[in-house]
Amino acid sequence: MPEMMVSLLAFTAAASLLTLTPGVDTALVLRTAAASGPRAGAAAGLGICLGLLGWGLGAAVGLTAILAASPVAFTALKWAGAAYLLYLGGRLLASPRSATLSAPMATTGPRDAGLAAPFRRGLLTNALNPKVGVFYMTFLPQFIPHGIAVPGFSLLLAGLHVLLSLMWFALLIALTVPLGRLLARPAVVRGLDCATGCVFVAFGLRLALAERG
Repeated sequence: MPEMMVSLLAFTAAASLLTLTPGVDTALVLRTAAASGPRAGAAAGLGICLGLLGWGLGAAVGLTAILAASPVAFTALKWAGAAYLLYLGGRLLASPRSATLSAPMATTGPRDAGLAAPFRRGLLTNALNPKVGVFYMTFLPQFIPHGIAVPGFSLLLAGLHVLLSLMWFALLIALTVPLGRLLARPAVVRGLDCATGCVFVAFGLRLALAERG
């Protein structure tokens, strides 16, 4: 089997495990889909994936190496990302919903309206996390075969990671559709908001305490 195919298969397996690991992206997509409908959940997922593509492009051209080497740049982006996650989590914990359309993070009007806000939210949660950039810089090179153009293959791996993420988000969103009646119950709505708020706060604190290594 050619070395390139082996590298792609190995990366697919590793990236799949990472994608399935619960984290802030999963929580954001699930909560957005439950609160504002499948299209809003998809918009949040697309925002996250655009952030991943940006970090992949940065890794391909060496920009993430600057982030990893510069304590000032890493710290500034780290605190911006932590503050944003704490802000989102704090709003949910302070004002959990009792109905699907009254959430601080939900849009007004129809459940599928206002796709720009969830898209922006997904993009910012990913783009303001410097650990993603450092991860790409250290993770992708392990799967690049000798003699292969590094920028092009890095972009290929990043695109593959985005595809896996899109498939995972699509599955999560699809699961919320048949559960719509359950997810609309006031107790479930409040519990989902509080749980998501806790996830955001936990990851915000974790990001704030993160080191560059």
